[in-house]
Amino acid sequence: MSSTLLECVRRYADANADRFGVAQTPIPGLFAMRATAPSEMQYAISKPLVALVLQGAKRVTMGSTTFDFGAGDSLLIAADVPNVSQITRANAGVPYYSLVLNIDPAVTQSLVLEIGVALTETGLPVRVDPTEAEVADAALRLMRLLDRPQSIAILQDQLVREMHYWLLSGRHGAGIRAIGFADSHANRIARAVAVIRAEYAETLPVERLAEVAGMSISSFHQHFRTVTSLAPLQFQKQLRLIEARRMMISEGAAISNAAYAVGYESIPQFTREYGRLFGSSPAKDVRESIGKSQIAA
Repeated sequence: MSSTLLECVRRYADANADRFGVAQTPIPGLFAMRATAPSEMQYAISKPLVALVLQGAKRVTMGSTTFDFGAGDSLLIAADVPNVSQITRANAGVPYYSLVLNIDPAVTQSLVLEIGVALTETGLPVRVDPTEAEVADAALRLMRLLDRPQSIAILQDQLVREMHYWLLSGRHGAGIRAIGFADSHANRIARAVAVIRAEYAETLPVERLAEVAGMSISSFHQHFRTVTSLAPLQFQKQLRLIEARRMMISEGAAISNAAYAVGYESIPQFTREYGRLFGSSPAKDVRESIGKSQIAA
């Protein structure tokens, strides 16, 4: 992994990271990440992305599979999947740094057509591989654009496309190839996931989701679980709970307000399901969050 890329990400993240350690760049979908201590477990339903770890180490769990990786590795998430992540190695002297790029389905589809690769659906939406030199080089040139703001609008699209090309052509190719086929099972399920993300607080009949995906109900259930590791209703439930937790901890929303906002009609039910997913009650999580905020202040 190029030390120059680390220096570029370090400089940008140190100057621009928010209180969560995220530094959004002017290039859409490109983020620098920073942490000065090991993190708590973070629950999310991630969209397709690649994360190049430049310093420190991280652990990501999807279902029963856990990935431990560090500097020189890249994490690929090739579908909308629930996962638990945790930065495992970082300190003030040697912070954790990574560069994250959201995978653009339109760019991937265009490249697949030009390259002429065959469709392969691996059923493995999360994987870790060593970062290839071509990917790191494209990432470095993207980061260098940030020092020349006038060049971003002119050059960002071709460099983002180049980075997608090297990802598609290299070790991660099999993992993201299905994104490049509009009629792949992964993309059909992605259409249904988009509806769940947009309307997670509503009641969503599985018949409607299957219709959006262009599948029979039985086929939809099978492929939804293969792609996301969850049944559709479980996916929606986790999305609701993750959003409610974000509202309470990041925005200070009251427990009842957060529960009702994400679609729950019963606070006891919300509390039970919250505890099953996060291993703690909403009230305890809110108290701990307030305590940490007071210490930080």
